[in-house]
Amino acid sequence: MQKQLKISIRFFNDKEVRAVWDDILAKWWFSILDIVSVLNDEADYAKARNYWKYLKAKLKKETSQLVSATTQLKITAADGKKYNTDMLDADGIILLCKSFPNNKASLFLDWFLYGETWIRWGCGTSIRFVVSRCCKTTSRLV
Repeated sequence: MQKQLKISIRFFNDKEVRAVWDDILAKWWFSILDIVSVLNDEADYAKARNYWKYLKAKLKKETSQLVSATTQLKITAADGKKYNTDMLDADGIILLCKSFPNNKASLFLDWFLYGETWIRWGCGTSIRFVVSRCCKTTSRLV
């Protein structure tokens, strides 16, 4: 019997960002293709996939730890079938956004960090605390 995954679909500017909960590591994994699509304002899945393929190869040449931080999980696509998809955790998403040259990445990151704050620590935690925590974590990964 296959394990049932906890899936969350979040929306940024009416575009979905799929996430899967990992019980073992106790963290969310987010679809990189969904985020690339949002950051490039790209509705075409194939173009988003090609951009991620290009960026992944570029980052691999630079020996960025972002690429090694990815994992693949099977999630349901728009056609209803399950496919292996590159995923990143919250710290990886922060690194991914830093590698995008546009302003949309900072808007997405603000939205993402606010959502993660709400989920991880409840609404009483300040955004500054989360950003400082994430900056410390990402500096160890770079």
